[in-house]
Amino acid sequence: MKKVTLAVLSALSLPSFADTPETEIIDIEGRQVNLIGQAISASQGVVSKQEIELRPLLRTGEILEFVPGMVATQHSGTGKANQYFLRGFNLDHGTDFSTSVDGMPVNMRTHGHGQGYTDLNFIIPETIEKLSYKKGGYYADVGDFSGAGSAQIQTLNTAETGEAEITLGNDNFLRLVGLGSIKAGEGDILAAVEYNQYDGPWKDINEDVDKTNVLLKYAQSVADGQLSLSFMAYDNSWNSADQIPQRAVSQGLIDDLGSLDTSLGGESSRYSVNIDWQNKNWHASAYAIQYEMNLWSNFTYFLDDPVNGDQFEQVDKRNIFGGQAHYVIQTDWNGLAVQNKFGVEARYDDIDEVGLYHTKQRSRLGVVRSDSVSELSTAAYWENRIDWNSDFRSVFGVRADYYDFEVTDLAGTNKNGVDLSTNSGSNDDSITSIKGSLIYTLNHDWESYFSAGQGFHSNDARGTTIRLDPADGTSVEQVDPLVRSFGYEIGVRGFINDKLNTSVALWSLELDSELLFVGDAGNTEASRGSDRYGFEVTTYYQISDYFSADIEYAYTDAEFSESAPEGNHIPGAIEHVLQAGLNARFDNGLFGSLRLRHFGQRPLNEDGSVYSGSSSIMNLRAGYTHDKWTFVADILNLTDSDDHDIDYLYGSQLTGETNEVEDIHYHMFEPRSIRFSVSYKL
Repeated sequence: MKKVTLAVLSALSLPSFADTPETEIIDIEGRQVNLIGQAISASQGVVSKQEIELRPLLRTGEILEFVPGMVATQHSGTGKANQYFLRGFNLDHGTDFSTSVDGMPVNMRTHGHGQGYTDLNFIIPETIEKLSYKKGGYYADVGDFSGAGSAQIQTLNTAETGEAEITLGNDNFLRLVGLGSIKAGEGDILAAVEYNQYDGPWKDINEDVDKTNVLLKYAQSVADGQLSLSFMAYDNSWNSADQIPQRAVSQGLIDDLGSLDTSLGGESSRYSVNIDWQNKNWHASAYAIQYEMNLWSNFTYFLDDPVNGDQFEQVDKRNIFGGQAHYVIQTDWNGLAVQNKFGVEARYDDIDEVGLYHTKQRSRLGVVRSDSVSELSTAAYWENRIDWNSDFRSVFGVRADYYDFEVTDLAGTNKNGVDLSTNSGSNDDSITSIKGSLIYTLNHDWESYFSAGQGFHSNDARGTTIRLDPADGTSVEQVDPLVRSFGYEIGVRGFINDKLNTSVALWSLELDSELLFVGDAGNTEASRGSDRYGFEVTTYYQISDYFSADIEYAYTDAEFSESAPEGNHIPGAIEHVLQAGLNARFDNGLFGSLRLRHFGQRPLNEDGSVYSGSSSIMNLRAGYTHDKWTFVADILNLTDSDDHDIDYLYGSQLTGETNEVEDIHYHMFEPRSIRFSVSYKL
């Protein structure tokens, strides 16, 4: 079962594939693709559509849990971006992990809620053809937010058959999906629609999720290549059950599924057009995205305003324009097979408003900060591969990025009496990153890697021009526009008898400045530098024609690199992550998947005096396909675990309290729920 496609290998930027004279587009087998002789590091891989279909998902954002060692949690409502953890990072909503869909960036720079905000709710899971991941910063074609790694999601160009599906579940869960393709002249038109409603299991809040997704794509062969033009639309509104203080539960004010502020929630929309063309040597794409979000949160309750409360609204309205192109050429240097890849990228974020307002019951009481921002980035890179002999090859890359920031205050004097016009301004910065890998093929079944590379993440543009703190008008220091990371790893990959696919990696990562969550502000701020190292092992085993198993384990040690009186632990850095699954698919139409996800304790403060508990959850999918019908039952949180999705430690103040109380604030796993799906192939 060695099925490979151009799409799989091109998404991985695998150099040796460019000179393949003919390409047969056939099914992708994902973990069964043999990357020996192709991969740059031990920490990259491909996930197929078939694998995604087998796994039960509570939320769309859990797609990223196909990246080994990645944890996707939630501290708020269904419509909000997930919290992500990988390689000792609390990535918040996406910082230091880059994600793209069909070449369009998902991470939002200078976002109203958090730098690198990665909301995947606009994706219809059934339309994903594959997910390719690259952990570490060893790849020249990945720039911003690349410290921990990246994921590239590609959607289908055509659907073999049309499909209609309905899913019903606990708490009034309803999901409708339609997907199909039709011929249109020389090409095909793919259309997909998703509609989702959900009340949620919370005691005091009806989530009232109302989500609609649309994907339209036209694809055809043009000039010895493949051209696609796509349109995506997403609209969502929801109410939120945010994290809650532990003492409110122990005092009986609410239970684990309760809320202290029942007026929280959000609304968001995303519309995009994208054109993409690629052939044997060229790949070029361009996109335009319109995005809006309004998000209401309350993390500290009555700490700052004992009368009206601390609820705040975060606003983000922007248009994004960009594109990229790369060219691959094969040459011969004195008998050595050499490939050179040259690429350019550009992105422009035209942000009409990125704002923060003090609110009560979603009504604005005053502006804390409001700005318009223009942020431009350009990049160029070169990646060189040399096959020195049949067993040894090298990959060397260099990348140059340039950023320009323009911030214009829209608020004037804010509710705290601070004149914010002085925070307007401009800044720019550039950074050059060098990356490389040495790969030695041990034998037909095993390959070894040594990889090293520099990466970076950009900081919020407002932090690069700030002079006065909006809270009290005191002078504050500006942050570095671009923050360097450097990592390296050694690893091995094995692919044995078409049954066992395994990889092992020892890695290390240095980051010049950490971004940490600030509870009373509801965002992240720059902190000290950090050091991380870890060990990862992934194994996928095809037990028989009917059964397969997988296990992924990641260990990380993370701490600040500069000593400070408050301590050197990094809050939220997970030490142990384990995922395991057993999958089955039989000739008689039965199929299923049983999965376990465990992430261990993590420090909640710098001195390590307070830790979260560990969290484990199991999900089960069982299904049957007969003729054109498929029936599926998902049991999410199979054991009804009451572990926590996420924990924070910060100060808050409840009604009746006269002082700030430092407390653990947490968000529960959703209780066990059952969802039934019926789909029909058209």
